[in-house]
Amino acid sequence: MLIVIGILLLVILIILVRCIVIVPQSNAYVTEWLGVYKDTWGAGLHLRTPFVERVARRVSLKEEVADFPPQPVITRDNVTMMIDTVVFFQVFDAKAYAYGVNRPIQAIENLSATTLRDIIGSMSLDETLTSRDLINTKITATLDEATDRWGIKVNRIELKNIEPPEEIRAAMEKQMKADREKRANILLAEGEKQAAITRAEGEKESAILRAEAVKQQRIREAEGEAQALLMVQKAHADAIRLINEAAPSQAMLALRSMEAMEKVADGKATKIIVPSEMQNLASTVTAIQEIAGGAGK
Repeated sequence: MLIVIGILLLVILIILVRCIVIVPQSNAYVTEWLGVYKDTWGAGLHLRTPFVERVARRVSLKEEVADFPPQPVITRDNVTMMIDTVVFFQVFDAKAYAYGVNRPIQAIENLSATTLRDIIGSMSLDETLTSRDLINTKITATLDEATDRWGIKVNRIELKNIEPPEEIRAAMEKQMKADREKRANILLAEGEKQAAITRAEGEKESAILRAEAVKQQRIREAEGEAQALLMVQKAHADAIRLINEAAPSQAMLALRSMEAMEKVADGKATKIIVPSEMQNLASTVTAIQEIAGGAGK
């Protein structure tokens, strides 16, 4: 009897222990009462009614990432590309997630594929390759609106890879190579142009400096010549002033005149014109001899 009671107590204890449910953080448990939705448990300790109440779905409320395989899409200009997407989503309503759709991840994958085909089908190849942000925004908005009734919020969608056909990639590589060569040639031409401009400016500045140097040299030479002429004229003026101050005799003036005439003749002239002022040449010569004799004494 005691053994039966002990077994019953042990069974009751096991049942009570199994009725204690601890929900981890960032999780939600959906419970059912005899197969009908009853409640959604948040994080913490909960007690369930044995035999009639059960945890139907354990739902993670963390943000999750779904990496979907490449999908074939056709652009507006009939180019087939392979595009794979990465979806970041989070469950905000555990009940809607549990009862809204069967296999929600697969539903998101199919919905993202059809939405991607619709968006890419309205764009050309070049627009597709250069409009990743626009495509991501459109797909995110469409999926987020469609998954609300499933209790799922789509935070963002990223296009992971865009792979055009091999011939398109080869043509694009050739085009990029041609563009790079074109830019290199343009940069080279610009460099040569700037170098030529710099050289021309340097030669211009050098010519200006040389002309300025020549100008300054000529100015200095002219100033030197002018100063020399001024000094000569000043010397003549000083000589004349000194002569006037000395009040020379008529005989001395006659002698100087004869010396001047001798220099003018320079031993080569055959005729000498005597000025009319020298009327008495003999008296002048006598006076010169007197002066010379006086100097000899």
